[in-house]
Order: sequence, then C-alpha cells, then structure tokens
Amino acid sequence: MFRKIGFWLLWIAFSTYAFVFAPPDSPETIALITNLATGQIAGINPLIVALFNIMGVWPLIYSCVLFADGRGQKIPAWLFATLSFGVGAFALLPYLALREPNPEFTGTKNIFLKVLDSRLTGIFLTLGAAALVAFGLTKGDWSDFFQHWQTSRFIHVMSLDFCMLSLLFPALLADDMARRGMQNSTAFWAVTLVPLFGPLAYLCTRKSLPENGAETVTN
Repeated sequence: MFRKIGFWLLWIAFSTYAFVFAPPDSPETIALITNLATGQIAGINPLIVALFNIMGVWPLIYSCVLFADGRGQKIPAWLFATLSFGVGAFALLPYLALREPNPEFTGTKNIFLKVLDSRLTGIFLTLGAAALVAFGLTKGDWSDFFQHWQTSRFIHVMSLDFCMLSLLFPALLADDMARRGMQNSTAFWAVTLVPLFGPLAYLCTRKSLPENGAETVTN
C-alpha cells in the first residue's frame, strides 16, 4: 500500500512541477518538436537531437519488461506502454501505482513477446542508444543545451523525464529477474546504478522467460 501511495505522490509531484514550476513554453517549441519528429535536424543542437531520440528508446526498454509483467496484472499493460511513447514517465507512474507484484510468468509466449524477450532486441536497442549518445556527446554544445534547459519547458521536462525513467526501472526489474530465475543482488544493483546502459545490458544478457501451460492473453 505504501509503495502504491508513493508512486501516486511521485506522479502528482512530477506532473505539478512539469506544468506549474518548469520554465514556460518557448514560442519555438512546436516547430522544434515537428522538426525533431520529422528528422529535420539541421541547426538543432545534437544533444537535443540525441535526447529526443533516446526518449523513444526508453519506452522500448520498458516494453521489454512491461508486457511480460502485464501477463499477470488486472490492468492492461499495453495501454501504459503505448502512452509512454508520447509522455514517458507520466504514463508509467500510474501503471507502477496500480500493478501488483508479479514474480511469475504463466502460459506461453506469442510472437510479440518472443521479440521483446529476445536478446537480439536488447542488442539492437543498445547499438542504437550508443550511437545516439556518441552523436550527442561528440557533436553537442553543452552551454547551448543548458541555456535551453533553463528557458524551454519541453527540453527541461524531457531531461527530467529521462532521469525519472532511469530511476523507475528498478521497480519492474526485481520481478522480471524473479520470473527468469535470476535472483542476483549484484546484478540488480549493477543494472540499477547505471542509467540507460544498465537496463540495456540487462536486456542483452537476461535469461529467456520460461514457458508453461496454455497460451493466455497478453496485456
């Protein structure tokens, strides 16, 4: 109960800060989002380009654990996973508040779950994230990024959303490891303490989900 209340309070606090206390929207925000979404990145700080695209990698990382977790939940995990592609942690925090502990996987994996469970998916996401991080760090302008962070709600909240997604992943990690018979506290903390690449390394090295029983509907 206290865990659920904690997630709800965190969701309220994060939402309140994002929409009340964060820097105001910039007049160029809509144009910036449109250009980033359509790949028209000429003249945009590579750090902003990299962060924007990494925020598309994070929902895929979460999907690789969320859909298996949703197999045993009363709430539809697919809904929160889908919404996270647009609003990140704002969609995942309610799921974490509503879900129940689920250290077991029952039934068999359909094709979709097999793709999400595959180490190749983790490797693909890792290569993509590494390329984005390298692009941002080698080409980006930190002083320009910090200025935008101070004046643009979009970039400010997107940066905080990245941090929030990094901090929330352990909330699903323990049950995912238990479903795979990977009770290893050292591995848990190694994944937890390394933002982005910790979860990605886990997806590349984790055991496959065990299958048993009849096929059930995936949430």
